[in-house]
Amino acid sequence: MNRNDNDENRSVALYWDFENLHASLVEERFGEGAYNKPDGRFKAQEPLVDVQAIVELASSFGPIAINRAYCNWQYFGRYRDALLQGAVELIQLFSPGASAKNGADIKLCLDAVEDISRFGHIGTIMIVGGDSDFMPVSQKIKAAGRTLIGVGARKSTNRHWAKSCHEFRYYENLVGAPADAAPLPPDTQTAPIPPTPVNPAAEMFKRAIRLLAETQGDAWVNKGAIWHMIKRLDPTFDTKDHGYASFPAMVKALDELIEIRKGESDQVVRLR
Repeated sequence: MNRNDNDENRSVALYWDFENLHASLVEERFGEGAYNKPDGRFKAQEPLVDVQAIVELASSFGPIAINRAYCNWQYFGRYRDALLQGAVELIQLFSPGASAKNGADIKLCLDAVEDISRFGHIGTIMIVGGDSDFMPVSQKIKAAGRTLIGVGARKSTNRHWAKSCHEFRYYENLVGAPADAAPLPPDTQTAPIPPTPVNPAAEMFKRAIRLLAETQGDAWVNKGAIWHMIKRLDPTFDTKDHGYASFPAMVKALDELIEIRKGESDQVVRLR
């Protein structure tokens, strides 16, 4: 979606109905109803959600001011490293009864409404979850003049909720091909190919351009915006750590990855 320059300094509030998305991915992998089986829900959960991909999407809309996830975390300890890496604030919600529903959607909605009333710098609200229960809060967010982005699994997302957002991203499109693709049978596997050395600076550079292009709806992005996006994705990123004296020096060294042309006020680039 297109944004104007006035949105550039407005921040993002990211809210996760974490168990909602995780449960959807479990059922996509193991079949409908798999998560709610006695041996499916109340046990240590294997990490399926790509936390970084969603945090990076949120970062493409502005600096993240709130990154809060709601869940009964007692079964989700294996997500520890990914959640720490994403700087996610965890809100613990125990189930109050036998239904096992933890009320994450209600708590999330109340917090989102309170936050937009308190913090005028929040320009974009991103809600991760597919329930129709989020429709009332979408009306409040839009009435407050804020932009609402939704993220949810395709099969389990309520279509009315998705259409109530200014923009909705399906999780599967966001992360690309599933990570659990079946390996080749032993008799069809070839000798292992040595991995191609990865240039972390080049990968970060390409990621920043892709996110800017997707967010703005145009493959050509302002060269000056790339550095700001890189720092949103990784505040610790320093060109000197990767052998470049400065960001312009890094761009020059990676020029085979991009095309450059003159824009209205700055050079614009796109990935080859």
